[in-house]
Amino acid sequence: MAAIEKVKVVVLGDSGVGKTSLTYLIAHNKPLVSPGWTVGCSVEVKLHRYKEGTQAQNTFFVELWDVGGSNNHRNTRNVFYQPTHGIILVHDLTNRKSQGNLQKWLSEILNQDGTNPNQHVDVDPEQFLGSTKIPILVIGTKYDLAEEKQRKNQYRRLASSIAEQCGADEIFVNCFQARSLAPGNSNTVKLTRFFDKVIERRYYSRVSPFPDKRRPIPSYVLDSTPISTNKRPQYLSPRFYHMD
Repeated sequence: MAAIEKVKVVVLGDSGVGKTSLTYLIAHNKPLVSPGWTVGCSVEVKLHRYKEGTQAQNTFFVELWDVGGSNNHRNTRNVFYQPTHGIILVHDLTNRKSQGNLQKWLSEILNQDGTNPNQHVDVDPEQFLGSTKIPILVIGTKYDLAEEKQRKNQYRRLASSIAEQCGADEIFVNCFQARSLAPGNSNTVKLTRFFDKVIERRYYSRVSPFPDKRRPIPSYVLDSTPISTNKRPQYLSPRFYHMD
């Protein structure tokens, strides 16, 4: 049986926005009953069918790297960012500050090779547009609470600024309801399209953003078979820390 290739998606956002519940829902199609705080990084893995229902259909593992959002670990988080094939930016729809901080999170991962982790990097929208740029998805959580406060339109405008700047889709979910990502709904369609785009950039494009230098992409013309080498890539093995 042929080995299943994988891609790495980094999930970023402030502490408490619901990244752990979100990644669990995406990977297991059911809510996480007792979510805890993430210190360091935790990883969920989703089996994804690339371009399902077409002749190009293939199966990939999508690793969802849930990076802890505490400011106390800002100087060490960059160890989880290499390589990065896709980015999910997460904010709490009832917390305006978490929305505004998405720009800082994007700047942080773009500055992963910089000498000063506190340096602010202006986000250039052109860096995320075009067929070879890193895919981004923006997700707003706690949508049920936002609806209760009747602020949906206001939050949608605030979230759209970073999404539109990067040419990214955005979705709004309640991580405690599996129907938020039910098959066929608009959220799931956008999520599926995002994963397909991540795989497309990683395995079917000549240039990859944030490339894994230990596994260069060959220069020959690529066909519908994903690039593979005899030696499996050596990714950083994360440790899993959860504090209840």
